[in-house]
Amino acid sequence: NRARNIPACRHRRGWRQSGFRALSDLFPSVQDIFDGLMQQLGFDRADLSTDVTTPAGIGNVAAAAVIAFRHHDGSNQLGDLAPGSYSDYTGYQPVNSPSQINDPNRWQPLLVTDAQGVTTTQKFIAPHWGLVTPFALTSGAQFRPSAVPNLYPSAGYTDQAQEIINYSANLTDEQKTIVEYWADGPGTGLPPGHWALFAQLVSQREGYGIDDDAKMFFALTNAMFDASIAVWDCKRVFDYVRPITAIRFLMAGVEIRAWGGPFKGTQTILGERWQAYQTGAQPTPAFPEFSSGHSAFSAAGAEVLRSYTGSDSFNA
Repeated sequence: NRARNIPACRHRRGWRQSGFRALSDLFPSVQDIFDGLMQQLGFDRADLSTDVTTPAGIGNVAAAAVIAFRHHDGSNQLGDLAPGSYSDYTGYQPVNSPSQINDPNRWQPLLVTDAQGVTTTQKFIAPHWGLVTPFALTSGAQFRPSAVPNLYPSAGYTDQAQEIINYSANLTDEQKTIVEYWADGPGTGLPPGHWALFAQLVSQREGYGIDDDAKMFFALTNAMFDASIAVWDCKRVFDYVRPITAIRFLMAGVEIRAWGGPFKGTQTILGERWQAYQTGAQPTPAFPEFSSGHSAFSAAGAEVLRSYTGSDSFNA
């Protein structure tokens, strides 16, 4: 209630202060970037006031409450549930190995070679993430479907594999460019980062100020946060096979027409050599397939921007 009596311009100072505290907690290794930005904006990064009649005090108190809550939300940020920040504490173990498929419906970790030539076995990225406390959902399981749509040996399982093979054999330059843009491998901004970039462009186009941006980005990022929890709940529960494993399993020893690799175009290859159109070192992401993270992030991001701007058209 006290905060309501503070002018809007001073509220913005509080938002910056709280943002600074939260970012410093999440990304301590780049603290100097946040320190420099605070100095550039003319704010005192050492101001630890908790006086909620002041902008800095509001920001500090709000940030402290959120940080304290999120330190114990199931994400394991502090590494107190298992050693290592954000590490898995659920004991996940894959059913399949890189060399053997014990269940063609389940995820198979692959052997991958990095830029330095070191070969390692993929590990499921954040199998515990479906247990994180969401922002608006009741839980990560709130919208979980009853089952994976297509399980081996159903016709649907084979049909979806063949559909992907057909896509692979008939990729256009436009489709390849789209794949490359959304590849989102390690070290990139990932799909949520792309949607934050889209929101920045919307903000610039519409001439939004910090008040509008605070609301829009708050809604956008929390929607994608909840989407990540719901999707990873499905990925962990269903542990579903990725296309690269399903196709190689179904088409082993069979000649198929598909993309043959970088600069090779469409070729006739053996099914066990099929690969997704990828430009990075990872042949496929290191987590199960169902459901799609890219699709969920994009659906959530697009809906928030549509609701906020009143238009489905990005160029409107």
